Formats: sequence, C-alpha cells, structure tokens
Amino acid sequence: MKKFHYLIASIAAVIGMLATTAAFADIKVGVLVPDSGPAGLFGPSSRNAAMLAAKKINADGGINGEQIELIFADAGVAPAEATQAAMRLWKGKGVEAFVGMHNSALREALIGRFNGEVPYVYTAVYEGNSCASGLYITGETPSQQLAPVIPHLMQKKGVSNWYLIGNDYNWPRDTNVLAKEYIAKAGGTIAGEEYVPMSVSEFDSSLQRIKESGADAVLVTLVGGASVGFNVGYAGFGLDQQAIRLGTLIEENTLAGIGAANANGLFSSSGYFAAIETDAAMAFAASYKNAYGADAPALNSLGQSTYEGLLLLAALGNKAGSLDVAAMDAAAEGTQWTTPRGDNTMSGRHVAQNIYLAEGTGGEFGVVATFNNVASSDACNK
Repeated sequence: MKKFHYLIASIAAVIGMLATTAAFADIKVGVLVPDSGPAGLFGPSSRNAAMLAAKKINADGGINGEQIELIFADAGVAPAEATQAAMRLWKGKGVEAFVGMHNSALREALIGRFNGEVPYVYTAVYEGNSCASGLYITGETPSQQLAPVIPHLMQKKGVSNWYLIGNDYNWPRDTNVLAKEYIAKAGGTIAGEEYVPMSVSEFDSSLQRIKESGADAVLVTLVGGASVGFNVGYAGFGLDQQAIRLGTLIEENTLAGIGAANANGLFSSSGYFAAIETDAAMAFAASYKNAYGADAPALNSLGQSTYEGLLLLAALGNKAGSLDVAAMDAAAEGTQWTTPRGDNTMSGRHVAQNIYLAEGTGGEFGVVATFNNVASSDACNK
C-alpha cells in the first residue's frame, strides 16, 4: 500500500510539473537517461531531478525568455537503438538541445550523429578527452575522482595492493589506466585486473580470484546492477575483512541495493552525495523531497548531474543569446551557474569541482574527506 501511495503521489507530482514545464513551451529539450539495462537503476532519480530543473528554469524566465519542455528517451537500450531514438527527437519532434546522463558508448555514437549541429550537455562520470563541438561536460573524470583519493586511502587505511574490476568498455578501462599510475606513484602495486561484460550478474569466480590475489584494496568500476551483484557477494567471500573497496560509480541507489550488511569498508568518490551539508545541497534535497515525497528514489550524484546539466544548458543559452552551437561554444569558457554542489565555472568545457570521499559502512554514505576545486586533466583546449 505504501508503494501504491508513492506511485499515485509521484504521478500527481509529475503531471503538475509537466503542466508547468510544457505549457506554452517554445524550446524542446531531449533528456536521455537510462530506464532499462544495468544502468536503469539511475533512471528514476534522473527523471525526477530533470523535472525539477525544468520547473526552475521556466520559473526563472526560461532560455532567452522562452519556456522549455522536456522530452525523454531511454538511454539504457543498445547504443544504436538509443541513437535512433535521439535522432527521432531531433529530426522528428523538433528537439533543439540534448542533456544526456548515460554511458560513454552512447555519447560517442551521438557525437558522430549530432556532428556539432545541436547542443549536447553530457553529465555522467566519464573517462575524459571528449572535446567535440557543441559538447559540454559536467561529470567527473578519473583524474578528478582518483588523483586525490587513491593516495589518501592508501595513507589513511594502510593499503597498497590493488585489484581492479570493471565492466568491459572504455570508461572502466580508461579509468584504470590512470588508476594504475596513481597507485604506482603512491608506492602501491596491482594484484590483478579484469573486465566483465555488462550482462554478467554472477561474480563468484571474480571474487575468488580477488581473495586469492592477496589484494587489500579493490577499485570497482562496475555499473548499476553489476555493481550491486558484485558488492552483495563480496562479504560472503569474507573479502570485507580482507580489502577495502573504492567505487567511482557507487551512489545512493546502488548502495541501497548493496545493503548495509554488505557495505563494510565500502568507499565512493564523487562530486556529489546527498549527505553533503551545504546550504545549496540541503535546499536541493528539500525541494526534491517536497516534490516527490520521502519514499522517492534516493538523491544521488547521477540524478543531481541531470539537474545540473539542464541548468548549464540554460546558462549557456542565455549567455550566448541562442542555442546556436557556434555561439554557445564561444560563450562556454567562464560560464558560471549555481547548482546543488555550489557555484560552478566552465573551463575547457569541463568543470573544476569539489570531490568528496564517502564511506558507506552502515548502509548510508557519510563524507569522510573533501578535496576542493579539483581540476580535470582532460579539459578541452579549444
């Protein structure tokens, strides 16, 4: 009954927001978030946050005086299918800009099809070095998430021998190239490294290899449901007593799936956690709760990034005076906008940002270290 009441309340909230954001809308914005697949875990909070952002943008005057309407598409399907959905929004439904919170394979496919002709704000954590015309990045890069955090954990927790496990695509692999550099620089070693297909849900053989490797730290770059499955099995192998875990894509919904009993010694590095106690973050959390209720999908870094990305689109469009890519590219450097994380500034079409290290022991994240204004080593020079 509680879930039924939340469903009814959520439908009412979304209908109300749709009325606010779609009425008299002049600009259609495509929002690409995963509703299915391993990353489908992140979809509900991202949709909720996007609706909040649209409501705020319209209340603040829209983009150059024009109201916006959000049109969603599922980014959790295969990249070719998701790309076709985005093209239908652009060419068929008149979408004038996109905000995407999805994986890197889809981002690269979209860059090729958009060809710098439509603005595209990409908000997810990613591997870096993407600098196409019309692309604006808000997500954390591996250099931001790992350069300050790995030596900190090695010193504070006395660990040195790392095992690296991730899904088999470019973000985990590129992340681990840098991770190995940071580990070596801090005097550590690599006990093992492996990549598994996105479809894998059973990790007993991987967990046994980690146990036998003698690793005392594990870097996890698994996504969504895969991360949940791996971390749930972790304690069953006694690994929570052997090695700490560090994830760069473990947010509040993933932690809820892992469960408190399986989160001992689990750390996450991110630009946002719901536990951040700044005025801006607490105001955002309150507005989210007021809109969707206490039982809504948990606030998290990826949902927040979708909110932040839409606000960036508005800031860029207002500064440029239009959604023309050439004008927005010219205006991007130094663009400032306020988000739940604070005041952000674009530099090289990326964002220098605070990075938070949180511990999930007990089933809730608590921030244990903050690294201020960490620049990305992957910012664009043009």
